[in-house]
Amino acid sequence: MIYRKILHYFCFVCFLFITATSCEKFSGDQTIPAYLSIDSIYLTTNYYSEGTSSQRITDVWVYVDDEFMGTFELPARLPVLKSGKHSLKIWPGIKRNGIAATRVSYDFYNPISRDVNLVMDSTTKLGVVKTTYQSTALFVWKEDFEDISQSLDTTSGSSAWIQHTSAGSPLTFEGNHSGMVLLDSIHDFFECQTHAEYSIPAAPVFLEMNFNTANALVVGVFTYGNTTLYQTPIITLNPTNGQWKKIYIDLSTTLNAYSGMITYRVYFSALKDAGLKQSVICFDNFKVVTRKSK
Repeated sequence: MIYRKILHYFCFVCFLFITATSCEKFSGDQTIPAYLSIDSIYLTTNYYSEGTSSQRITDVWVYVDDEFMGTFELPARLPVLKSGKHSLKIWPGIKRNGIAATRVSYDFYNPISRDVNLVMDSTTKLGVVKTTYQSTALFVWKEDFEDISQSLDTTSGSSAWIQHTSAGSPLTFEGNHSGMVLLDSIHDFFECQTHAEYSIPAAPVFLEMNFNTANALVVGVFTYGNTTLYQTPIITLNPTNGQWKKIYIDLSTTLNAYSGMITYRVYFSALKDAGLKQSVICFDNFKVVTRKSK
């Protein structure tokens, strides 16, 4: 009898808990969601001032009437417990440093704003939408390998150097040329850095790049103070199996890791992977992006 009473009491408590959580989940009058669908986001640029329109927007950060709805991987179909006319804002999202666990909204891209009419149990289809760089984005360095001269210098220890792919080559990402490095048993180490030093700003700094590599490639920064110099690797890009990829590398934390640093250079390095007789590293469309000072 005592066990039966305990069982009845336990069941009653469970019922109250389920009822309470259900009411909380569907608080308000609307319990049937409307839906929004977004296929993808593309980027348009002024090539002369902003460089390539190549992008890797993987996610959307969605706000309805300035209320955060969540982060969704593209293509996305998301429920919204609202109906009628509402203001929609979509922030393009990326994988910071190419890591799926560090998805962030990319603050240098403009959000997409729409006025939408939401209908319960129906889907409002936005399809493919467009973004642009924000007017406050500052392009500190760009290199697309279309000119004869380059803004990258090999270091004294490098035995390999940067070449240009030939026009029409399958190794060229876009335009007429990409950058290319050949590593073999004699030329087995490559290292280069930006020709110029850049001031470390009090703002986020990202490096964008396209790459297609058969060899591990290290990306990092040299930071300079009045009497000190640090060489700090940030990320190692793994072989891409013949595919071109786009990555957004966050330089901000490393640039501010040591006190007293004033300027920096971006560097790239590679040691021929063991077991390879020859390896090819291709890259294109380098951009260092930060924010204009007010």
